[in-house]
Amino acid sequence: MNLMNNMDSENRVVLNVGGIRHETYKATLKKIPATRLSRLTEALGNYDPVLNEYFFDRHPGVFAQVLNYYRTGKLHYPTDVCGPLFEEELSFWGLDSNQVEPCCWMTYTQHRNTQETLAVLDRLDLDTEKPTDEEVAKKFGFEDAYNKGKVSWWQHLKPQIWSLFDEPYSSNAAKIIGIISVFFICVSIISFCLKTHPDMRVPYIRNITVKTANQNTSWVLDKTQTNAHIAFFYIECVCNAWFTFEIMVRFISSPSKLRFITSSVNIIDYIATLSFFIDLILQRFASHLENADILEFFSIIRIMRLFKLTRHSSGLKILIQTFRASAKELTLLVFFLVLGIVIFASLVYYAERIQINPHNDFNSIPLGLWWALVTMTTVGYGDMTPKTYIGMFVGALCALAGVLTIALPVPVIVSNFTMYYSHTQARAKLPKRRRRVCPVELSRPPRLPGQAGPGVCNTGSGKLPSSNAPSTGSMDQAIRRMNANRTITKDVILPKMETKEPVGNV
Repeated sequence: MNLMNNMDSENRVVLNVGGIRHETYKATLKKIPATRLSRLTEALGNYDPVLNEYFFDRHPGVFAQVLNYYRTGKLHYPTDVCGPLFEEELSFWGLDSNQVEPCCWMTYTQHRNTQETLAVLDRLDLDTEKPTDEEVAKKFGFEDAYNKGKVSWWQHLKPQIWSLFDEPYSSNAAKIIGIISVFFICVSIISFCLKTHPDMRVPYIRNITVKTANQNTSWVLDKTQTNAHIAFFYIECVCNAWFTFEIMVRFISSPSKLRFITSSVNIIDYIATLSFFIDLILQRFASHLENADILEFFSIIRIMRLFKLTRHSSGLKILIQTFRASAKELTLLVFFLVLGIVIFASLVYYAERIQINPHNDFNSIPLGLWWALVTMTTVGYGDMTPKTYIGMFVGALCALAGVLTIALPVPVIVSNFTMYYSHTQARAKLPKRRRRVCPVELSRPPRLPGQAGPGVCNTGSGKLPSSNAPSTGSMDQAIRRMNANRTITKDVILPKMETKEPVGNV
């Protein structure tokens, strides 16, 4: 019996992971080859010959699932562990994270979606934290000059100008510049709208000489058109002067000229500003043309300046990003709308022709397309209505199909907006500075009695511990002997053997 116990103990191995001792068979660790646990030997630096165990300073909760994977062949994800930590632990043990069971896959992959969301928020530049001088030097491309201590006056002034005009929350002065910019945007939009009101326009009157029936000459005042009041012209001149100055300053001080030019908001900005000067030129040299009024249509580009407000509002940035993230759902919505519009326009066209209907509004399928679009979007202008019973039935189906089609992607869009907004609020509440830790895992070489253990993360002194300090190796052995009394998890629980007391000689 003692021989069997010795053979069984030789086939077992003790693994101390983060202070929790696990015991299993060596054959169990050989089930998954080419992993860290399948190559355990006593020559490794983390083997303790005193306690006859292997020590790993890793997360014990994740290792419980790792060891269970060796036993059962099924890898489950612990819900009390962060996803990146689980991936890091699996990478340390040499396991593939794609082997997670389907029942845990949705929970496990949530952290990947979170990381993608955080990466998007990083690109949106929603942080109000002031960057360090090193980060500013790296952003503006004079990192070498900063490391050498040879930063010129322009390299020192350029980031400050950029922060003033492009980062409204970086300082109080930047907030003032941002308020001025928003003020001119609002004044420009209001002026653009008010100058089309009839009470805000001035009639253009011409004196026309006419001859009467008696061959007499007479003067007639002819009102041919109306022009906007001259005050709106001066308002637009002041606003566009500010916009031009802002574009030039931001372009000169931008970290990357190519990225500045290709930015969508900047494209809208300088096209809208350029349209004002083009309008002035056309009024000066092309006002005598017959269709010169058509050229005023291009001035509607100036209304697009509203998108400049995204630089001053994180909510607008999140809203625009929500529509980008929901592009597939919006495309699917448009597809089903077009499909339903074509089907119901054709049905209502033929349904209205089956019965006698002298007041038929659906003279063609293209006219029915307009009715189907208005009905499916639940607007219902009432300019076209079916008159027959079959047409009314088709209209009822069209309205129900429109409600269901539009309602399907709405929860997805709302969910995306909630996700981005909640992460933005969480990032705003995070501490700005965190204590840095050493990211390098130090090796554990074999230790001799009385020899100091491996050094910890150097804090900058670069000195070894003094000889008067207690030996790290002896302290580790003492702690491990104390932990040896803890519960040992076993792969197989052997039945308890009954022992008999030896009978003495009579």
